[in-house]
Amino acid sequence: MSAPIDPIAFAQSLIRCPSITPTEGGALDLLQGALEGLGFTCRRRVFQEPGSEPVDNLYAHLAGGSGNLCYAGHTDVVPPGDPAHWRVDPFAGAIENGWLIGRGTVDMKGAIACYVAALSRFLAEKRPSNGLSLLITGDEEGPSINGTRKMLDWLLEQGERFSGCIVGEPTSVDRVGDMAKIGRRGSLNGWLTVSGVQGHSAYPHLADNPIHRLNRLLQLLVEEPLDEGSDHFQPSSLEITSVDVGNPVTNVIPAVARARFNVRFNDCHHSRDVEAWIRARMAKVGGEIDLQIRVSGESFLTPPGPLSDAVSAAVAQTTGMPPVLSTTGGTSDARFIKDACPVIELGLRNQWAHKVDERAPLDDIETLTEIYVNALERLAA
Repeated sequence: MSAPIDPIAFAQSLIRCPSITPTEGGALDLLQGALEGLGFTCRRRVFQEPGSEPVDNLYAHLAGGSGNLCYAGHTDVVPPGDPAHWRVDPFAGAIENGWLIGRGTVDMKGAIACYVAALSRFLAEKRPSNGLSLLITGDEEGPSINGTRKMLDWLLEQGERFSGCIVGEPTSVDRVGDMAKIGRRGSLNGWLTVSGVQGHSAYPHLADNPIHRLNRLLQLLVEEPLDEGSDHFQPSSLEITSVDVGNPVTNVIPAVARARFNVRFNDCHHSRDVEAWIRARMAKVGGEIDLQIRVSGESFLTPPGPLSDAVSAAVAQTTGMPPVLSTTGGTSDARFIKDACPVIELGLRNQWAHKVDERAPLDDIETLTEIYVNALERLAA
């Protein structure tokens, strides 16, 4: 067995791979080399759908026992924006005053480095009684169609099964380990197009103003809440994200008005129920209204149980306090993994994710590594 991996140095190496979605950028190559050095067997799969870019994905497995504890994450990152706005090169992996700075530090190359380092420490001491695996995609920050979902389908076809999964998304808030996610709300995006009859604003009786009907519909969508929340989820929310007419003049009633909205719905609903709720309000307004729907994920919950108990105990052992088990925030690839096994998310603090000068304290990286070591002791020893 090789020497234990330093999580900070390994995080720096990963950050130096410019793996902006869907570019691999050398990050999976680096990860594969480290995991093969720890005894893992690695398999790579590239998936591509028509009209999309090819995405490289990695699955690494170390056999042992009947279980298979998986760690899931992504090496792709969002663009850094204008590098001139950064205090350092966003892909340099620089360290300043006790902070590691770079695109992907928090979301989520830092957490991946912590887990690989934790594996190196754990495996240096013992052989696991359960199998261990990592499922790493390059498509989480993008459309998420050629990554984790397709990898899971392929792995299940190959006979792989999972006893549980830890996802390294940045879930922590004020300190590392203070929050873990055991579920997520679903997300539904809607595009509304209301058609009317164009005309002169001085003769409204000769026209049909679609803006007025769109306004009525939007008011119906926001004035009545979908629910009051559930045992593990906050109330569902519907947010109007855009209203567009594109009318450059003041004396023409337009022919078309458009709006977009996003619904974050809890486990009281399936997306089809949310869509039916929206269409019922459309019927109250009437006229020619087109609704296009795209669902990026259903709501899900892994009820508190052995997996969350073990991770919570690992956090408490490391930091002195167990995490809050939450379902807040956006979506993640856990929405796909939950169909294969129980899943929990735990990673670095999230307040610097996707920001200029994305960063994490070096102490946080060491703390998360120790949490992962203690989790492995409980779930794989």
